[in-house]
Parts: sequence; C-alpha cells; structure tokens
Amino acid sequence: MSQKREPTICFRVDPTNPGQFFACCGLLELADRLWSGVEAWFDCGKFLIVAEEPVASLHKLLTTAHDIRLAEGLCAVEKDGTQVEDNSETDALPLVIESPIYLRLDWWKDKTLKTWAGSMDARKIFLAMCNAIDTQNEDPLNQGRVVFDSTVPTSTGPHNKRSAKPKKREPFYFDSRRGANAWPVDVGFSTDSLKLTTIAYPVVEGLSLVGLQRCRPKPTDASRVFEYFTWRIPLPIEVVPPAVLGLFGNGEGYRFENSFRTDQKKHKSYTPATLIGGNNREQYLKDV
Repeated sequence: MSQKREPTICFRVDPTNPGQFFACCGLLELADRLWSGVEAWFDCGKFLIVAEEPVASLHKLLTTAHDIRLAEGLCAVEKDGTQVEDNSETDALPLVIESPIYLRLDWWKDKTLKTWAGSMDARKIFLAMCNAIDTQNEDPLNQGRVVFDSTVPTSTGPHNKRSAKPKKREPFYFDSRRGANAWPVDVGFSTDSLKLTTIAYPVVEGLSLVGLQRCRPKPTDASRVFEYFTWRIPLPIEVVPPAVLGLFGNGEGYRFENSFRTDQKKHKSYTPATLIGGNNREQYLKDV
C-alpha cells in the first residue's frame, strides 16, 4: 500500500454494476502479471491503475486480454476415452489460461456465484468475449457489440478454402445491464429461446471471469445475495481480496443478487447493485 501516484491507466467504471467491478479486478490481475509495482484504486467513478514500468498502458492491457489462449485437454472424458463437452452442473471443470499469462480459473465450483448452466460452453464464451475486445477503446467497460466465435477456416478441397459462419455467443450475464433486461416476464419473451442477436459487453464478461478467481464477494444471509466493496487507496492485488470484503480500503459497499433469469432456474444473472444502506445508482449517474 502506498500514497496515491499519478495513474498509468484510468477508465470509467459504474461501481453499481457487479460485472464492471469484477472486470476491474480481472484487469488488475492481468496488469500485476505483466508489470511490476502495480497498484489500483477506485475514485470518482473511475478505476485507476499505476505501474512502475513505462511500457504499461491500457492498450497493452486490453491486448493481453484479447490475446488470451486456453490450454487444451480440460474436458470431460467418457468411459471409452472419448472427449466430450462438459454439460454437467455437478462437474464444473476449470479453465487454464496458458498465454499471454498463466492463470487457472475454477472459482465456479461455488455454484452460488456461477451464472451459466451446463448447456452453455464456458470455454467458448470466454474465448469469444476476449476475441471481441477492442484494444483501442479508452472506455473499455462500455464497449458493447454482438459477439461471435472466431471465424473457423475450413477446406473442401485443395483449392477451395472458405470460412465457416461464426456462431453468435451469448455472455455469462455478469454485466447487470444485461441481467436487468434478461427476464422473460419483463421482456415479454425469451431471447434465449428465440436465439436473438443481442449486445454484450466483452471486456466486462471476459474479465469478470478472471477477476472472480481471486476477488470473491461476501455472502449474506440471503440465498445468492452478495456484497462487495470498492477501495479508495492504492492497493496491490495481493491485498485486494480483503478490501473487496470491506475489511479496509475506505470504500463503499454494494449488494447484488445472482438471480434466476429463466423458469427452469438454471441460468442466472447478476442484478444491478444497491449501495448498502440505500440505492445510489441515480446519484452515481448524475455525478458521472
């Protein structure tokens, strides 16, 4: 912990959006693995990162996220040795980032925080979100777009090469802008059932998956309801987890729900958070 220094990286964040908060934690995780002397804090609707290395920049950080590659071989295996996709709610397999940094992701063993069902391919969703990141965007948490899988080259002959049509990928629903509009009872129909093409926020969805590995919200007495806290003093990633729990950091606390968004009660989404003791969303929007 140190006195505030001139930030190397600075971008807007809505602390009442759980996805944006945990994406900040994910970006801090990447920054710490890329550069030395990395610290970060929240201040006046912005997330600030400082690093000792002069090459540090938001562009390089987003490029690292964009270029993420996963190790192969972590999938379910049937008795005959055939590899199959993990479609089981009881077997939440990990993902291992092997490039440009190394990081094992397996926090979703805690089903209370997990938003996706076994029918959703977490590996493909994560890679699609990373691939969709605009590395030049100076407002990364607000980059919205329709997300597709990377184009897959195919060959139908020695001189006939084409690209298979990429598949649209729906997000994890960490972003509360998405979750707040996801319930069929509110929308009037199910976007999942109709397979509609809709906007996602790839930096929020992809980097939340990373951030939640180290920075978990605090459970409450209510089922699937959690709290997290910002921090206003520069902190290295090693001591951020207790700050997220509100043990120190002089920040503000927020409460959100990992709410069911379908009648089957399999798919969930993070709701917009409220300031503990009141709802500060309107005030936040006025301040920004």
